[in-house]
Amino acid sequence: MSTPEGRLRILIVEDEESYREALQAGLSKEGYEVELAADGLEGLKQFAARPPDLVLLDVLLPGMHGTEVCRRMREIAPVPVIMVSALDSEVDIVLGLELGAADYVTKPYRLRELTARIQAVLRRVSPPPSLPATGARPVPVSPTEIVVAGPVQVDFARREVSLAGRTVHLSRREFDLLALLLAPPGQVRTRDELIDLLWSGRDLADTRTLDTHIRRLRVKLESDPADPRFLVTVRGVGFRFDTDGRGRPDRTGS
Repeated sequence: MSTPEGRLRILIVEDEESYREALQAGLSKEGYEVELAADGLEGLKQFAARPPDLVLLDVLLPGMHGTEVCRRMREIAPVPVIMVSALDSEVDIVLGLELGAADYVTKPYRLRELTARIQAVLRRVSPPPSLPATGARPVPVSPTEIVVAGPVQVDFARREVSLAGRTVHLSRREFDLLALLLAPPGQVRTRDELIDLLWSGRDLADTRTLDTHIRRLRVKLESDPADPRFLVTVRGVGFRFDTDGRGRPDRTGS
């Protein structure tokens, strides 16, 4: 992925020439090796032939929409994708994040801000060796560990979840959220911590986005999502996963 000189490679998929040229010049000065693609198909070909360290992907591309490009890239290799677009509605942003994007930046943007986002994403997917991986793919201390928490069993190596022996299908973001709550089970995770690890701390991924994912997990893992026993709310703080099934969410919380 990175070059023999150790430089990180960024693939920019952008149909507007002015943006491509500005990004290439700016990111090259920051020490990155930059590759360019003018549309989604070209970007996919380059990605498949030689996966980069990170992708900057425009949403409104000719021929193939950026969300479809992102989906296909995620099927090829677990490379972080930052989606870039003039679309700034919450629906568009959440859709991009649900498809596996590591972050979402709206146009117009400042190069300094974008560079900071790139660095933050790369730090999350390449943590120091002494730390467990978090953010894009949180795992417990051992990446091959199987954790049993009440009726829930999580195989981190296979990224598989079962409930009382029955396979439960989770989205990538739902699995990552559950993994954080189980590392270790019973530990309280604050809202800010979860948002920062899963969505780079973006304002758009605030209470509403986090609560939506919590609700989805409860629907899939709790016998009564309205009265959860395992994935419980800690008032004014965040959430925890109780393995004994005796927890109750604080009704004044979310």
